[in-house]
Amino acid sequence: MRYGIGLAGWLCAVSLIAAEERVTVRPSDDGRALCNPGMGWTMHYYSNAPINYGTYMKPGDSAAWFPGCSVVYLRIPWAYIEPEEGRFNWSVLDTPAQRWIDRGGQVAFRITCSESWARFATPEWVKKAGAKGTFWKFGEGPRPDGPCWDPDFDDPVFLEKLDHFLQAMAARYDGRPEVAFVDIGTYGLWGEGHTLMSSKVPQEKMDEDVKRHIDLHVKHFRHTVLCISDDVSGPENQTGNYPLLDYARSKGVSLRDDSILVQPPPKSWFHADQAERYWRTMPVILEHEHYGGSKQRGAWVPELLLKAVEDYHASFMSIHWDPKVLLEENREIIARINRRLGFRFQLREARYPAAVTVGRKDRGAAVPFTVEWAWANAGVAPCYADAFPALTVKDRDGGILAVFADEGLNLKTLPVATPGQAQAVEHAFTCVLAKASAVTPYGWAAPLCPLGTFDVYVSVGKCDGTPVYALPLDHDDGKRRYKIGQIRFE
Repeated sequence: MRYGIGLAGWLCAVSLIAAEERVTVRPSDDGRALCNPGMGWTMHYYSNAPINYGTYMKPGDSAAWFPGCSVVYLRIPWAYIEPEEGRFNWSVLDTPAQRWIDRGGQVAFRITCSESWARFATPEWVKKAGAKGTFWKFGEGPRPDGPCWDPDFDDPVFLEKLDHFLQAMAARYDGRPEVAFVDIGTYGLWGEGHTLMSSKVPQEKMDEDVKRHIDLHVKHFRHTVLCISDDVSGPENQTGNYPLLDYARSKGVSLRDDSILVQPPPKSWFHADQAERYWRTMPVILEHEHYGGSKQRGAWVPELLLKAVEDYHASFMSIHWDPKVLLEENREIIARINRRLGFRFQLREARYPAAVTVGRKDRGAAVPFTVEWAWANAGVAPCYADAFPALTVKDRDGGILAVFADEGLNLKTLPVATPGQAQAVEHAFTCVLAKASAVTPYGWAAPLCPLGTFDVYVSVGKCDGTPVYALPLDHDDGKRRYKIGQIRFE
C-alpha cells in the first residue's frame, strides 16, 4: 500500500520486508538555487577599480536575493591594502567580506600589481624602496611619460616586499572556511598574467617570472584553494602547449578563465580543453566579461554562458556587472545555470524502518536497524570537500534525539554526468538506539531515547553529522536538515 507522510508532493511506499514495515521516501529536486561553500556565483564587489560594482550597493545588501550568489569577490590593487609598508588597511577587504560571511557566504580575493587606470597599483613605496620598473601607456607599451607603472616582476626588492605582504595576508586568511579561493593575480595587467597592453614583458622572461609568483603564493597559502588565469600561457593560445599552466597545476593551483564572452562567437572562450586537466580534482572558476561591454560587442549569448559552465565543469561563475541588471535581463539562463553550476546533491531514495526496537531493561538489547539510501550529484562538478549524509531524529519540540552519520558514503565521490543523466549511488548503514532507562554496561548503549513517534531529517555535511550543504528540498529546519518523514521508537 501507499500513504502520505505529510510532505507536499512526496509519497511514501510502505512494504513488508523480512516481516519489518519499512518506509520508502523518494523526494524530488525542487529546482531551487543553492548557496553552498565551494561553488556558486561570485559577486564582483571590487572589479579592479574599487568603485565597481558593489560600492553602489547599500551596506545591508549582500546580494542574498541573487539566486545562488554565495561568494563576494574582491579584486583590488595591493596599494589599497598596504598603502604604507607594514601598515595594512584590511578593512577594505573585511567590510564587504563580513556582509557575505554574516549570511553564511564566502569571500575570494585577487590582489593586483598592475592596472590600466592607476599609476601605482603596486604601492609607490615599493618603487621608492629601490624596485625597478617601467612606465607605460595602455595599448602602446613602455613610455617614460606613461601614466602607469609596472614593477619588473622579477625584481628582488619587489619580490621581497611582495613576499612580506603575502605572508601577512595568508596569516590572516589562509585556511579559513570562509575563504573560497585566492587568485594568483600579482603578475601582469589586471592580475590576468599578461603584459601585451602594458609593459610588454617578453614571453621567455615572463615564463620564469610567473613561476616565482606561483611559488610565493604556494609558500604562504598552504590550505586555501589557489587559482591562476589561463592567460598566463597566452590569451588565445590554442596550441596545446601551456607550460605555465602545467607548472601551476603541478603545484596544486587550479584554473580560472577571465575571458568568457569577451569576444563574439566563435571566439567566446579558448581554454575549455585545459579545464579537463583540473575539474576532477580542483574547482574551475569562470568570469564572464563586463556584461555591458559584452553586449555592446555582440558577445553576450546567454546559451553560451551555460555552455561554458558545461564545457569547463565550472564550480564558480562571476556576477560581473550591476547584479540587479544582470539578473533582470538573464533570469531564465541564471536559473538553468544554477541547476548545474558546481555540485548538486540529490536524495533519490531513502528506506528505513517504520518502527524501531530500542534497548530497554524490561525487553533487552536494542535491535540494530538499517537505513538504505541512494544519492546523486546533478551538478557539473564534484564537491571537493568531504560530504557525508546523515539521518537525524528530532522530537516535536525540535530537540535532537539521535544522529546517524553515514561515514561509508562520501558524496564527494559521486560521479558527474551530462544534464539529466546523473546516476545514483546506493549505500546502506546500521544504526542502534537505547531507551533512556536502559542499563547496558557494555556494547551499544547510546543514544538514549524516549519512546514515541518522531520526525526524521536528512542532511549532508561533516562526518559527525554537522550539516554543511544546502539540498534542493523543502521542510528545512533552518540548519540545513530536511524533514523526510517519521519513525516510531518502541
